This record gives sequence, structure tokens and C-alpha cells, in this order.
Amino acid sequence: MASGSDNNGDQQLKLYSYYRSSCSFRVRIALNLKGLKYEYKAVNLLKGEQFSPEFANLNPIGYVPVLVDGDIAVSDSFAILLYLEEKYPQHPLLPQDLQKKAINFQAANIVCSSIQPLQNLAVLKYIEEKVSPVEKIEWAKVHIGKGFAALEVLLKNFAGRYATGDEVSFADLFLGPQIHAAITRFNVDMTQFPLLSRLHDAYNELPAFVDARPDKQPDAPAQ
Repeated sequence: MASGSDNNGDQQLKLYSYYRSSCSFRVRIALNLKGLKYEYKAVNLLKGEQFSPEFANLNPIGYVPVLVDGDIAVSDSFAILLYLEEKYPQHPLLPQDLQKKAINFQAANIVCSSIQPLQNLAVLKYIEEKVSPVEKIEWAKVHIGKGFAALEVLLKNFAGRYATGDEVSFADLFLGPQIHAAITRFNVDMTQFPLLSRLHDAYNELPAFVDARPDKQPDAPAQ
């Protein structure tokens, strides 16, 4: 259960999530930043719970996260974040400046289109089975490195304390989980990405990010 004031009335939000999913991680951060309480509905991807009839009714493609807000169900983290931004405008995640807003969308898309899909569970499992267990990690590192190199260039003239200034914004919600996964799951050498390393340190000082981490979730394995 997330902490925060109950700003969404009597209707409690429900988040279908998997603890290690970086896409779910993004949404958990946003909910924390906006102070929205929600019910955590664990979906065990390793056990195939995403293919259950119940979950297929929420998201036919079988991916987490899914946010249920009353009679509305929204899947895909990008769509969920835009929905939250419009429905619950407290703690805005998008700057008013059009250029900065565009940079936020570009950075988010590098993560969610050019990095995360290439290192998700289904892709890595396929590579492990068809090629080798060693190659799946190298595959992930190559695509993470390519995306991180692009992000370093994209953000160098816009970053402040965070990705596009001194306030947490949309891009940070994508960068935080992706950098965390790169370090903890794939042992990426971050010394070659000084800007992203600095952002990672900044995120680790924010309760909204720390509380959304995989190891803090109800379905995380006991340490």
C-alpha cells in the first residue's frame, strides 16, 4: 500500500504490478509523488499470472502495469502517467515550457521504446533459450549502453538537479527505474555515464523513488 494523503476520494486506486517491473516502478513513483493511495495487486510474471482470464480482461496483451480508477482501467505506463497527470494535477510532472516538455517525452521514449522492451523478461527468456544464458546479459547491456549514451547527449543542456531542471519531471520517472535496473540486474558500468550516475544519486535521496523500488514492494522476495 502506498503512503500519502487520500486525494482521490473514497474510490481507491488499484495498481496491478510486479515488483521488478520497471514499467510498474514508474507508475509507483508517480502515485507517490502525487500523494495518491492505492491498492497493490501483485501479478507474478514468472508464474504466468499475466495470462489469466482476469488479467486479460484488463490488458489483453498481458503486460503490467494496469491502473484501475473506478470504472476506468488504463494499461501501459506511458498512458497511465498521462492519465494521472490530467486526472490528478497535484505535483505536476510535465513542465509548461514546450521545449522542456518535448525533451521529457523524448527521454521517456528512449527508455520505453529503445531500452526497456529489449531487456524485458520475455525477450531475455527467448535469447536464453535460443542462444545462451550468457548472451542474454550481453544483449541487455548493449541496448542499455546505446540508450544511455543517447540520453547523456540529449539531457546535457537541460539537466539540473534532475533530468530537465531542478524539479522532478516525467523523464525522471522513466530514468530512475531504468538506471536502477541497469545497476542491480545487469551490472552496467555507470562510470561512462556521469550525468545518469548523478541523477541516480539524486533519485536515491527522494522518498517517492526509494519507496517505489522493487525491494520495497509487497511481492518482493524476502531478503
